[in-house]
Amino acid sequence: MFDQLSDKLTETFKALRGQGRLTEKNIDDAVKEVRMSFLEADVNFKVVKAFIDKVKQQALGEEVMKSLSPGQQFIKVVFENLVELLGGTATTLDLNRKPPIILMLVGLQGCGKTTTGGKLARMLKTQHHRRVLLVPADVYRPAAIDQLTRLAEQVGVEVFPSATSDDPVDIARRARAYAEKSGIDTVIIDTAGRLQIDEDLMSELVRMKDAVDPAEILFVADAMTGQEAVNVADTFDKTLNVTGVVLTKMDGDARGGAALSIKAVTGKPLKFVGVGEKLDGLDVFHPDRVASRILGMGDVLSLIEKAQQVVEKEEAEEMQRKLRKASLNLEDFYNQLQMMKKLGSVSSIFGMIPGMKKVARQLEEGKEGMIVEKELKHVEAIILSMTPEERRNSAILNGSRRRRVAQGSGTSVQEVNRLIKQFMEMKKMMKRMNKIGPKALLRQLGAIGRDFD
Repeated sequence: MFDQLSDKLTETFKALRGQGRLTEKNIDDAVKEVRMSFLEADVNFKVVKAFIDKVKQQALGEEVMKSLSPGQQFIKVVFENLVELLGGTATTLDLNRKPPIILMLVGLQGCGKTTTGGKLARMLKTQHHRRVLLVPADVYRPAAIDQLTRLAEQVGVEVFPSATSDDPVDIARRARAYAEKSGIDTVIIDTAGRLQIDEDLMSELVRMKDAVDPAEILFVADAMTGQEAVNVADTFDKTLNVTGVVLTKMDGDARGGAALSIKAVTGKPLKFVGVGEKLDGLDVFHPDRVASRILGMGDVLSLIEKAQQVVEKEEAEEMQRKLRKASLNLEDFYNQLQMMKKLGSVSSIFGMIPGMKKVARQLEEGKEGMIVEKELKHVEAIILSMTPEERRNSAILNGSRRRRVAQGSGTSVQEVNRLIKQFMEMKKMMKRMNKIGPKALLRQLGAIGRDFD
């Protein structure tokens, strides 16, 4: 997401690096480039004008730190205003009411409401330990009821029974009563959408709102529709007073205009973004972290949080102990690969590391990406073709054993040799890290990352 905007802004900032100081002339040149970058990213033109005016005013003002270089000064101003444009701080769900807490998902047909309902249920169950009830209130699309029922089964939460002959408002009212009797603390209602906004849709949603008094009304929109998503959000807000926005399919939107415009146009926070079809593909929207990624600074905090969610504490502590002693074996290495796969693709991980944006892009778009993913599968196959003893002690892998492993994994002896060599190099690096310290090693890795940019 935001790939096009990030690339354009990176080029703009590079042009300022050679300047001795910030002047009205080079600031004018820079803001013109930023303006074009935002417009090409499909950001609302009124939002762009207000943003550019503010950036220019602050860049020429006294509040800019004199100790920074011209490029750093300008980036600082753009970053601060970008965070503000995106909403300032992350906005969480209102879960402090007396249960059951009702969450209504509203939006047009095909925007991803039903899938978002499943993702939100999983997040609330696993991260907030809530007892969730999913409610299919879209009686006009029979597939929506079946889809939400399947999602409830996958997440391991209860689904309220409904049929196409039921009244949607009555379904919501009965679901609330059931939750109160059953001790369910969170109810997510998947409402009907239309291909376009109409009076019947809005009237039904208003009646449902009045019937269940939701704590949150979340407008769900397809990020790839750009400014149309922003316009529709504004219409829904004027009728229902939505409490927040969820943008789906953010991984398919290289521009990001909707995300950059939504708060400024509607005044409502962007609370979540949906990425991918998997049920763990719903992220809290952090304006500061997103701004950092747009400006090529990475997003280490999100990477750490994701790692904490997918890796058990005991596993992490054991791995840390082995890393300190540099006693990792191929079995541990295989387990590390499985942990890494839970974090996402190699390119998405690199994209969160400062200075590695260009590497991430090469992995994602170029032949290099296909090679890396293919090689990882080969590595897994090679390790799984070894006996437990060979995985724990690679020193016993002589020529005949390596030929057997190559044959069993469908690879070549050269690939087996290369894996073992790379593994031994990694162990050497771990020993080196223990000698010079992790901070010094990170500084060296940071220098490598800058070389790629």
